[in-house]
Amino acid sequence: MSNRSFLSAHSVIYAFFALALFFAPGLLWPNYGVELNDRYAWFLPQHNSIFLGGIAVICFLFRDASSGSKEGRKILTGLMWTNLLGLAVTFYAGAAGIFTGFGWSDPAFFALLSVLCFLQLRKG
Repeated sequence: MSNRSFLSAHSVIYAFFALALFFAPGLLWPNYGVELNDRYAWFLPQHNSIFLGGIAVICFLFRDASSGSKEGRKILTGLMWTNLLGLAVTFYAGAAGIFTGFGWSDPAFFALLSVLCFLQLRKG
């Protein structure tokens, strides 16, 4: 897959979750076993949407960086480490019983994105 396609897909995925967490946390979080029982708990996923949206914008802006370029390698390396951090945090949430039900899909999702970033890096 070209870097343009890969980073565009990454951008769309992160933008989707940013919008979902901002506009519909009450629909999304219960699927993960997380209860939103006050306005502070409601605000937290909306706050997280800042970072997911930022990653989406950065991926979109760097989509023209070639895999072999210095910028392309840096953005892919940053995305890989971001996804590895997501894997660690969501795996912890599942193992600690914070995420239940659909929550175990998050570590799998971040693991997949980490591997795809790694493969994209190797390709360049």
